[in-house]
Parts: sequence; C-alpha cells; structure tokens
Amino acid sequence: MSKKLVSRDQLAKFLETELQVARVRDYCPNGLQVEGRNEIGCIVTGVTASIALLEAAIELRADAIMVHHGYFWRGEDMRVIGHKQRRIKLLLQNDISLFGYHLPLDMHPRIGNNARLAQVLSLRATGRFGDDDLGWLGEIDVPEVVTMSDLEHHVATRLGRKPLLIGDPMQKIGKVAWCTGAAHNMLDQAIGAGANVYLSGEISEPIVHLAREAGVAYLACGHHATERYGIKALGELIAQEFGIEHHFIDIDNPV
Repeated sequence: MSKKLVSRDQLAKFLETELQVARVRDYCPNGLQVEGRNEIGCIVTGVTASIALLEAAIELRADAIMVHHGYFWRGEDMRVIGHKQRRIKLLLQNDISLFGYHLPLDMHPRIGNNARLAQVLSLRATGRFGDDDLGWLGEIDVPEVVTMSDLEHHVATRLGRKPLLIGDPMQKIGKVAWCTGAAHNMLDQAIGAGANVYLSGEISEPIVHLAREAGVAYLACGHHATERYGIKALGELIAQEFGIEHHFIDIDNPV
C-alpha cells in the first residue's frame, strides 16, 4: 500500500485557515519557518523545536516537524550562529520542514492549548478575557474539588507535575481563569474578569505580590506541562484530515 502524502504548501494553507493565523498579532512568524521537501507523509509534533526533538524526528524519518515554540522570535539576535545554526543545519541537511504556531494555537477554540488544558483539568469554559480573548474563564467541573488545596492536588494528578500554589490553600474556588505558558502578565486582567484563582504555566516575582494583595490564588502549573496538549491535538487533526503518519514526541522539561 502506498504511503499517503500531502504537499507542504497545501498543509501550510490548511493550517493558516484552520488556525486563523492572519488575525493574530504575535512575537514570531506563524506557519512554515524552515522549508523542507515538497511532499509530507510523516509529521512529528512537540512543544519546542529543540535539537532533542529534531533528532527524534530524524530517527522517525519525519518529513515535517510542527511545534508551538519555533524560531525567529521578535527581538532575538538575527544571526544564524551557535545553537540556532545547529538547529537549522539539522533541518536543512535532512530536508525537513519546520512549522511553528504560537498564539494561534493557544487561542483555537477546539484544539488550542487553553481548550485542551480545560479538557485535561475538567474546566468548563464560560467566557474569555484579555487581549484578543487569549485567556479563558470558567469553573471546575469536579464536585470533590472545592478548595485551592483540592485544586492543587487535582492539577498535580492530571498533569503529572505538582504546581506552585500562591494563596490560601483553604480558600474556596470560585471563578477560574487560565492561560497556558508564561501568561503571568495576564493576572491583572483575570482579576478584572472576576476570577479568584488563576492558572498559568509560570509566575514571576512581582506577580506573587499582586496575587497575595488581591486575594487571588495563583497556580503555576508548568510552561511545558500546560502546553503539551494543543500541539498534539493539531498533529492528530492533520493525520485525520490527510491520512498521513503522526508522532507526538514529549521532550521532558521541568519548567
């Protein structure tokens, strides 16, 4: 049986439409970042386009790699030297395309990082907040999860990673706000939206004080841990749509 293939440009166009790339302001180019072979029969997905992920994709004879964290971020050194040169060289030597989707993947209503984290944590979405409606609002849909301590344990069980809880463990859960990845700078907007608990991937030093002073609990659940699910779902969608081979590779990252 012959292997199913999709053209690189057809795949790029499909994803541009599905993720509504044109409507999102971002810090990096979304879409095809490094051009490889014209036909794609096997894709690898992962959170970040690290050398470890590239090597795993080469081992699987992938034609394309799709990530949430790609290359060419705003404000970075434009020179192709050091680790950037080694990464791009690996892709070019093996004729592998790299696709990166950042904020468009966070925002997607079905396969996005926030949507998929809600599924994993049993959060029922009731609204959005923040610029471009990036953040999500809702409530925990698990009857036995009542306090922040309960939520901390629930998150640790579902994500396989103990979150950092800032706030009173015995505080009752009300409206929940969440945004995967760093997103600590959205706490003010979550508070404005009426949340009394906010979940994101990371937290910064000044945000600890803001959370304490506002009486809002903050759970820093891990940048990588909260962003594994969208890119995997995107790969599964592509495999279903085009019938090509897909492998999700989870490169461990404690952050």
